[in-house]
Amino acid sequence: MDPPATQLDFIPCGVLQTLEDGTIRRVNRTFCAWVNASAEMLIGRRFQDLLTIGGKIFHHTHWAPLLRLQGSISEVKLELVHGEEVLPILVNAIRRDDGGTIVHEIAAYVARDRDRYEQELVQARRRLEAAVAELSLLHATAKDRAAFAEQMMGIVSHDLRNPLSAIRLGAEILEKSDVSEPQRRVLARIAGAVDRSTHLIEDLLDFTSARVGNGIAVTLRPIDLHQCIAAALDEFRLSHPTREIVHVPRDDGPSVGDPRRLAQLVGNLVSNANSYGAPSTPITVTSTIGERCSIAVHNLGPQIPSALRETMFEPMTRGGKASGDTRSVGLGLFIVREIARAHRGTASVESLESGTTFRVEWRAP
Repeated sequence: MDPPATQLDFIPCGVLQTLEDGTIRRVNRTFCAWVNASAEMLIGRRFQDLLTIGGKIFHHTHWAPLLRLQGSISEVKLELVHGEEVLPILVNAIRRDDGGTIVHEIAAYVARDRDRYEQELVQARRRLEAAVAELSLLHATAKDRAAFAEQMMGIVSHDLRNPLSAIRLGAEILEKSDVSEPQRRVLARIAGAVDRSTHLIEDLLDFTSARVGNGIAVTLRPIDLHQCIAAALDEFRLSHPTREIVHVPRDDGPSVGDPRRLAQLVGNLVSNANSYGAPSTPITVTSTIGERCSIAVHNLGPQIPSALRETMFEPMTRGGKASGDTRSVGLGLFIVREIARAHRGTASVESLESGTTFRVEWRAP
């Protein structure tokens, strides 16, 4: 028969007193209900015998030594065998002398919610680790594919130069011979196609070099910026004789840059203005020498939306529908930005109702 009920029998935690070897001397009804046994059935049994195998091992290797060493333990997680189920509990205990007998006073709390939460945390961590591993694999795969694609692009672009040079040379030789006017026009179209293909190959090579981390190579030296820009515009006028191009040089003084790369930069910006600007309107190129050198290319035409302006210097990006039959792979402005960076400068765009201006700035010496 169980002893008369006390206040300890109705509190929401299990209360036990055991001898130093784990033998139960007193136990409240809450704990009895957890293990589905009466107090009479539990008194005289060892507390550790109610635990799982892991709990028994812990009781033997840690519980008793810790209580002897420090006199108490707190928030130890154990598992009671509850029929065919296992009940997780948190245990606090103190060691004291009860009239010459060493006893352990134990308070235990059901930890189902905490146990469920811990399991959810473990599962969430495993899912996160699996997702990170998958993401790392995808990133590595994408990186390898991008590197392979860029290498192949560079190889193919480089190997196309030789046959194009042979075609260009053959067209020039035929043009000098006795050919009819229709044949001369065909040769002119061949030469134009070769020039466009060569320009595309150079863009692809520059793109490959920039993307693999080398950047676009420049050779900086003292230059006459205005003369460099004027020469680049004269060359563009030869291929676009019907388009009005205005050069506005401002101020004089020393400047440093790579004339070949700056000519390429101006060619890309003017070509972009010719393709996307309003036809039959002038393109204005302003070169400025000062504390910071700059090249600005302005054209009239529809205002570019702000969302599009934010990505215009990214590769494979186009600013809208080009006029005429112009086609490109969207590398021109990307190469402009990379040339600006190689000069330790910046590239920007401003588009208003009064027109669009692309500007490149870098510090003068």
